[in-house]
Amino acid sequence: MPEKITIRDGNLSVPDNPIICLLKGDGTGPEIVDTAVSVIDRAVAKAYDGRRKLHWLELPAGLNSLEAGGELLPAATLAAIRDHVIALKGPMTTPVGEGFRSVNVTLRQQLDLYACVRPVKHFDSVPSPICAPQKLDIVIFRENTEDVYTGIEYAADSKEAESLMHCLHDLGADVRIDSAVGIKPISRFGSKRLIRRAVEYALAHGRRRITFMHKGNIMKFTEGAFRNWGYEVAREMLGERMVTLDEVGDEREPPAGKILVQDKIADAMFQDLLLRPHWHEVIATTNLNGDYLSDAAAAQVGGLGMAPGANIGDDAAVFEATHGSAPHYAGQDKVNPSSVILSGVLMLEHLGWKEAGALIMQAIQETIQNETVTYDLARQITGATTVRCSEFGKLIEEAIARG
Repeated sequence: MPEKITIRDGNLSVPDNPIICLLKGDGTGPEIVDTAVSVIDRAVAKAYDGRRKLHWLELPAGLNSLEAGGELLPAATLAAIRDHVIALKGPMTTPVGEGFRSVNVTLRQQLDLYACVRPVKHFDSVPSPICAPQKLDIVIFRENTEDVYTGIEYAADSKEAESLMHCLHDLGADVRIDSAVGIKPISRFGSKRLIRRAVEYALAHGRRRITFMHKGNIMKFTEGAFRNWGYEVAREMLGERMVTLDEVGDEREPPAGKILVQDKIADAMFQDLLLRPHWHEVIATTNLNGDYLSDAAAAQVGGLGMAPGANIGDDAAVFEATHGSAPHYAGQDKVNPSSVILSGVLMLEHLGWKEAGALIMQAIQETIQNETVTYDLARQITGATTVRCSEFGKLIEEAIARG
């Protein structure tokens, strides 16, 4: 019988037949999610010989929900995710510069999914614009609820902007009166809980380098504070296991049993990912920095189509594709489903079902090396065979069956 996942003393309690919320999204979302679900189900059946099974609870959200006469994000959908703890989600369309705010952002804020977790690692044979993409193996922890994602902004010439401008002038700030204004809150509470989760991940997965990415040289009381709080949390959690750059030198090689804790100014971090990616393993950063860095890092290993994502809080977690909904490709069975499939791997690992996740990883690698791939990869691989989204999923399932 299907059962709910629960949280006890801060830890997941996962039955053998858990209910997983499913938000298919819009645009290409339904087709890539259907493919991903089939792959995930095959891996679970193979790994546990039928003893475990996921039970999917489909929920309305996004443009499809709105066009069907409902809401973009129904209250019942939010309530169901809170009740069932875990969800897998496809991409959802967000208009630019006008219209409704992102459903993705609303989910993160309403469910307090404060940690956006983005592993970035290269699969052999995936085309890359850099010479040695295999050197990049990082996990980015991006704060998910503060910074620009609070959405606190006022239009130029509005009464709200004018009022705020007067306050800023009273504080001695020289801001042009015709400015649009946004607020960038970064709290001690929000920063520290995100950083704690990053340090916990490093400890649990044997990662030996933790980096705090920031722009604290300019924004000393927001991003600079994030950096300082990062070192406080690291010292508290790691104790004598923590070493700094002063102790390890330019090679960034921590001694056995130690974890290097360092920080990097945001613009310099992008250079490091290209020239010295091995210097970084777990990166904790603020919201906007993490948004930029995650996509740039994904470009080094094949693009967003190969990049999984997780949004995790203390009471719920949503695993989702990191790319957009690509509505111009909707219904064509064309788009690469790997981002959703790999997000499903993160979900399985979160549940403690690592064996099923490992089967999927191995099967994706085998399928790509056979050069039977979706159009986005095939156009970069000489002699590759182009297959549809659903066909690519079936090839992965066949590799799982052989695994």
